[in-house]
Amino acid sequence: MASEQDDIDLKIVSDGIEEILELNLQDDIDLPDELPILPLRNSVFFPGGIIPVAVGREKSIRLLNESTKGLGVVGIFSQKKPKIDNPGPEDLFPVGTVAKILKIFKSSPDTQHAIVQGGSRIKITEFLSSEPYITAKVEKLDSVVVVDEELEALLHNLKISATEVLALLPGVPKGAVEFVSNLDEPEQLVNLISANLDLPVKQKMRILKEGNLKQQIKIVYKYLYHRLEVLRLSKEITSQVKGAIDKNQREYFLRQQLKVIQDELGEMDAEGSDIMDLKKRLKRAKIPGDAQKEANKELQRLSTMLPSTSEYTVSRTYLEWLADLPWAKSSKDNLDISHARMILDKDHYGLQKVKKRILEFLAVRKLKQDTKGPILCLVGPPGVGKTSLGQSIALALNRKFVRMSLGGIKDEAEIRGHRRTYVGALPGRIIQEIKRAGTNNPLFMLDEVDKLGSDWRGDPTSALLEVLDPEQNHSFRDHYLDLDFDLSRVIFIATANVLDTIPPALQDRTEVIEMAGYTLQEKAEIAKRHLIPKQIKEHGLKKILISIKDNTIDSLIDNYTREAGVRNLERDIAAICRWKAVRIVEGEKRKIKSISPKFLTKILGQPRFFKENAERTSIPGICTGLAWTPVGGDILYIEATKMKGKGKLIMTGSLGNVMQESAQAALSYVRSKGINYGIEENFMENNDIHIHVPAGSIQKDGPSAGITIFTALVSLLTGTRVKPNVALTGEITLRGMVLPVGGIKDKLLAAHRSGIKHIVLPNQNQKDLDELPEQVREELEFHPVKKLDQVFTFCLKKTPKNNI
Repeated sequence: MASEQDDIDLKIVSDGIEEILELNLQDDIDLPDELPILPLRNSVFFPGGIIPVAVGREKSIRLLNESTKGLGVVGIFSQKKPKIDNPGPEDLFPVGTVAKILKIFKSSPDTQHAIVQGGSRIKITEFLSSEPYITAKVEKLDSVVVVDEELEALLHNLKISATEVLALLPGVPKGAVEFVSNLDEPEQLVNLISANLDLPVKQKMRILKEGNLKQQIKIVYKYLYHRLEVLRLSKEITSQVKGAIDKNQREYFLRQQLKVIQDELGEMDAEGSDIMDLKKRLKRAKIPGDAQKEANKELQRLSTMLPSTSEYTVSRTYLEWLADLPWAKSSKDNLDISHARMILDKDHYGLQKVKKRILEFLAVRKLKQDTKGPILCLVGPPGVGKTSLGQSIALALNRKFVRMSLGGIKDEAEIRGHRRTYVGALPGRIIQEIKRAGTNNPLFMLDEVDKLGSDWRGDPTSALLEVLDPEQNHSFRDHYLDLDFDLSRVIFIATANVLDTIPPALQDRTEVIEMAGYTLQEKAEIAKRHLIPKQIKEHGLKKILISIKDNTIDSLIDNYTREAGVRNLERDIAAICRWKAVRIVEGEKRKIKSISPKFLTKILGQPRFFKENAERTSIPGICTGLAWTPVGGDILYIEATKMKGKGKLIMTGSLGNVMQESAQAALSYVRSKGINYGIEENFMENNDIHIHVPAGSIQKDGPSAGITIFTALVSLLTGTRVKPNVALTGEITLRGMVLPVGGIKDKLLAAHRSGIKHIVLPNQNQKDLDELPEQVREELEFHPVKKLDQVFTFCLKKTPKNNI
């Protein structure tokens, strides 16, 4: 509708070029003194053309009607800004085209159409009026035309490019290419091409304003060539896309025909051979019911896919996983108890509790073959043999051993697998390790289960609940397989350093077996039986070249490797072997076969640990305590001193909240009952008390030091030193009761390693002494206590004045 457009819209009709051929054009149009100006928006009118224009503005309609009464000549100029509805002289470009109105007809009440013929280029020299429409004085602009070889070359290139563009454009009239090829008038050719170029108004005005014909042709040729390149590229892309589609369709039909022909001839191509091979492998895998149906369905889909597609790769990889998994392949258990006992005793010294549990499992398994496998969780410090014990159990049972380290894993997909939605998807580590084992009943070790993490990618700890639940893992569903896989035949053994970081739900699904550290004698035996032969072999030595004396091993354990496990002991033995290897390679002059303790300082440096308990507690205010850490038990010294002050309690040594509360409770009890221990009643009035635990860079916390802090305070305030070679552990109350604590076995082993002889512990912890090795129980003297007065009596060799 004209009312909606409200402008002059120049439109090239499909038969416009044919009209130009048929009409007898007027070569020149006379310019009157006063010329009405017809504004155009969104277009530029070039000389020589005959086009229809739609006029909708009231001023423009009046201009057409009045112009036809006279000469019928108007000046057509383009607007600078097309959105202006009532343009003034300043809104028009200064160069335009004179035009002759050939015909006017009315198409609607608000719109008139006019057929106009373009004349020469003109320029406004003076605006005369703006009402009822714009009028102005104009002058004709002549082009500079120099006919030479350059002009001929430019016209030749312009014609070729124009005909190529017309050939690439859809819906162009048949005579258009021939017309352009036969057009010899340079200006007419340039104007015709310029009028039909799809360019913004500013770029078309650049062409119209140019007065030099050669420069004008160069500008047009630049725009035309760009248009040609765009059309060529578009055609090439369209051809490639169509060719790819046609090729895929052609390949599909040819493959279907080829399959029919090969079936008739009894032959098979490479692709078909692969599919048949997959089919045989899936059959040999003996996949159970529902899983077999899914495999057959996926195999049928694969046979209809093109190998070049990504879906083919995803489907084939999935089927290969199904074919390679040991659905029905299992190893036969060796249930000989004597054989298992021999293997366990050979590979591991001590660890009687763990060995006993494994032998119990074998005995039950021998009586009832279909019993569900236990989920054991071995908890203990590093280096006590948790992982190697799993290998020995697998060897004793004649099962495959697979290990998965869970430390630092935060992605649930590591356990359950990735969903089969992209090419790189894979099953989880559980299914991957089962495939690697090649049997459906391996011994599966989950190392460092206490170090699992969780973030936005899921909670791997929760994902393990299904794996480690004997009531659920017979139908474990991996996200990638999306099929049930039976894990009930697998023996899972988890390892951890601490139980605190394992969620209670996961602990509930496992049978926890605590593995404390080794005694000095056990370490010596482990070194002689396992570590020394292993390191001699790994360093290319022979037993005839090196031997380590028993007292050297004892010195290593006492002075260099005070730990719960034997890792540092093995490292130091390796250092001795390396020292010997260097001497052999250098051609040692004095052959040293037997390594005595005097060589340790030369090889390993000065001793790292000393038995200094008696020296440390030789003055009042110092007491030895026992602590539990994730790497085993340890001893700690608690020191107390007093100074002039205002009754403040100062605590240092990186103490946690619980330990600070124990210190405050101990001080409050001493202040309330101190008179019974011979302590002045108002000892805090003019004094400050400072409690310090050395090794301040290490965080310390827990209630076990309450009894030790009490003893240190009483020793300080009474001026009596604590009995030497005594270590204490226990929690206290404000009423003077001694409460039980945990980690007794680890603490007592640490005390034994440090040369402690007397242990003060809560009376209720006597039951934990049964877990200690017999040798440790024989070498330590235990003093169970219920109240703090008993602690005072034993540690300070004094008796309270009153019964507390």
